[in-house]
Amino acid sequence: MFRSLSDYNYRVWFGGAIVSNVGTWMQRTAQDWLVLTHLTNNNAVAVGAVMALQLGPQLLLVPFTGLVADRVDRRKLLMATQGIMGILGLGLGLIVLTGAAQLWQVYIFALLLGITSAFDAPARQSFVSNLVSDKNLSNAVALNSASFNAARMIGPALAGVLIAVVGSGWVFLINAASFGAVLFSLTRMRRENLRRAAKPRGGPGQLLGGFRYVSKRPDIIIVMVIIAIIGTFGLNFQIFTSTMTTVTFHLDSTAFGLLSSVLAVGSVAGALLSARRETPRMRLIFASSALFGVACLLGALAPSYLTFALTLVLLGFAAQTLMTTANGTVQMTTAPEFRGRVMALYMAIFMGGTPIGAPIVGLIADSFGPRWAIAVAAVAGFAGAIVGLVWMIRHQHLRVAVHLHDSPRFVVTHDGDGRSLDVLETPADRRNQLTDDVVLDEVADKR
Repeated sequence: MFRSLSDYNYRVWFGGAIVSNVGTWMQRTAQDWLVLTHLTNNNAVAVGAVMALQLGPQLLLVPFTGLVADRVDRRKLLMATQGIMGILGLGLGLIVLTGAAQLWQVYIFALLLGITSAFDAPARQSFVSNLVSDKNLSNAVALNSASFNAARMIGPALAGVLIAVVGSGWVFLINAASFGAVLFSLTRMRRENLRRAAKPRGGPGQLLGGFRYVSKRPDIIIVMVIIAIIGTFGLNFQIFTSTMTTVTFHLDSTAFGLLSSVLAVGSVAGALLSARRETPRMRLIFASSALFGVACLLGALAPSYLTFALTLVLLGFAAQTLMTTANGTVQMTTAPEFRGRVMALYMAIFMGGTPIGAPIVGLIADSFGPRWAIAVAAVAGFAGAIVGLVWMIRHQHLRVAVHLHDSPRFVVTHDGDGRSLDVLETPADRRNQLTDDVVLDEVADKR
């Protein structure tokens, strides 16, 4: 499960990343709470707008960010992006502490953070392939997800307590300081042991090279379609947990932070189980999509805060299994020279759907209640599973064959003495089976 940690460079990266991830989750929790309770009157649309501004640039800048991740030194690029995000966290914290924070200012910081993250995400995702061997790549991707979600257990709960004790401004400052851990880990790496990434060929058409590559890979396309559906309408956890806490259950910031931590419990379990697998499987993506739909449906029907929290464990498990398996599938099956651009496209679809879905889900939560917003996520999960099933039937030749055996029957024969005998006759090739068989036959992917 933890075999990638035997590599020094990955071990250093993992340690720095988990500290930074804790700070990131603290800021996300504080930012949503600040917008929801201090800058607006429980306006879920405003929370959705902040998410849209923070994630939208990944969709718009995808041709450039992916090419940059393929062309430049990813370690140096990450040092730049992580440093800028730390400065943005510092600036937002100072504005909040001075009491000058307004909603439009949060919007601007969210947009600047989104632009920086657009360059950071594909470089960070593909940088893992520079740290470990190909046989450990899937494991490293899964451990990255486990680190991110272990931080989700700690960060929101800690943020909820700090918000109540010292306020949101200090939470933003702590997040700014946490980026120092990643910067330190990047400076401490043994650069001679970093694996060199294959560089794309020069010339025109490089910006669109990733799109052309993906267009010839139906297996990657179907993964991105499912991620687009669920990422747009399903992965709006901040809206679900914040509105259910305040509107449905009438609780405070501590309860809100605990919900995010409970969600992370299932997410860590999903990531660690994914780390045990040698290779990711397409069918697991489709199955976890269906499980995601079931978990959301249970959450929408939960009668109390406690039961809702319990459904979040299953929801986190399903969502993380889906995301980790999809990420690993795309990375492991992509040619190295296209990995940065393909991962930029993947991250744009994964996170870029939020600018469309988050305001819609927020509007549904405001107009009809949080439970209906979560029901939309359930529909997205079931839709993803159906899309995957159709793809398996068309491209992997999944077939359900029902063989109806001939019914046994009595016939009248005669022995040598002329006496009639009743004989039970069954087809020899059925070996006397008197019941129906249902055979599920899945042909393996040619790849």
